[in-house]
Amino acid sequence: MRHAVVVGAGIGGLTAAAALRQQGWAVTVLERAASIEPVGAGLAMAPNALRALDVIGVGDQVRKLAAFQGSGGIRTKTGKWLSRTSAEAAQERYGDPTVLLHRAVLVDLLAAQAPEIELNTTVESVTPDGVVTTAKGELSADLVVAADGLRSRIRGQLFPSLPGPVYTGVTSWRLITPTAGAQPSESWGDGQVFGVMPLAGDQVYAYATAPAPPGGSSPDELGDLKRLFAGWHDPIPAVLDRTDPAKVIRTDIFSLETAPPAFHSGRVALLGDAAHAMTPNLGQGACQAIEDAVTLAYTNDLESYSAARMPRTAPIVKRSRAIARITSWRNPVATAARNTMISLVGRLGTTAALRQMDSVFAWEPPVRP
Repeated sequence: MRHAVVVGAGIGGLTAAAALRQQGWAVTVLERAASIEPVGAGLAMAPNALRALDVIGVGDQVRKLAAFQGSGGIRTKTGKWLSRTSAEAAQERYGDPTVLLHRAVLVDLLAAQAPEIELNTTVESVTPDGVVTTAKGELSADLVVAADGLRSRIRGQLFPSLPGPVYTGVTSWRLITPTAGAQPSESWGDGQVFGVMPLAGDQVYAYATAPAPPGGSSPDELGDLKRLFAGWHDPIPAVLDRTDPAKVIRTDIFSLETAPPAFHSGRVALLGDAAHAMTPNLGQGACQAIEDAVTLAYTNDLESYSAARMPRTAPIVKRSRAIARITSWRNPVATAARNTMISLVGRLGTTAALRQMDSVFAWEPPVRP
């Protein structure tokens, strides 16, 4: 039986483990953390990711968590709508809406499909011929899946001259808090963004971004958020007022702006952020990792995997980074021009707004369940 070692038990690693096991591989999952406690708050599963999750049998379980209907879109900080679409329109166009859910829920669903995870296991090195060295000893594998994240040690070992991730100049805050009846929206100000996305169970996932020096932190992140977004439209003040200060997560945003020359070397495949770390502006980071995982499991060789995934992910990384740049603009003239452009597209109707995502959402997995 072929043996695969998956390094990293995040979204991409767990999906890869489940998909490979489904294909008859013996799979070992190595995770350096002491427990599988997902870092983060909410995430988006777009139609392309839901199709990939169908392959491993969890797509419908995620669909059941869809928490909103009706319209949503992009707003100004005063609440004016610039562009609107709807879950119903997305369902009609792509066969699925985008489902917002707690990251922990998805991790639990994926872990149930994956083999047992070896925790407290740090991978020290990986060779292209599939030898994995940990503090506990060596493993030999027919396939090593490097799902070890943004600062992938394995990527650095395979491609030592490749530049590392680049700080975008923007930091983020994420939180989940009880709030019922909120419309899904992302509001753009002068360099700042605030998103409000409803979750199941009368909760919302909220996120904010703003320009900041890297490595910053505050003893009162929630207080800083309230000051930063003071005077913004409802329900932003109410969301922040209901938030537990201990539940605010701050993370600097990085992007891997120089892609590896391939997503594989020898028997080793790069997956997710290790291959194509992107900004969160398109909500595709986890979605693309899931696509990677299913493609890898159902591709005959790693040359074909790289050939399929590199041209797929490169424009998404680039487009997401471009949106990150325009949302961080602070010049009043530039932001006014940006808002006018978005408003003009929005006036063309929900179909025009959705059409911009066709190349992302219309992806099909290499195999149908």
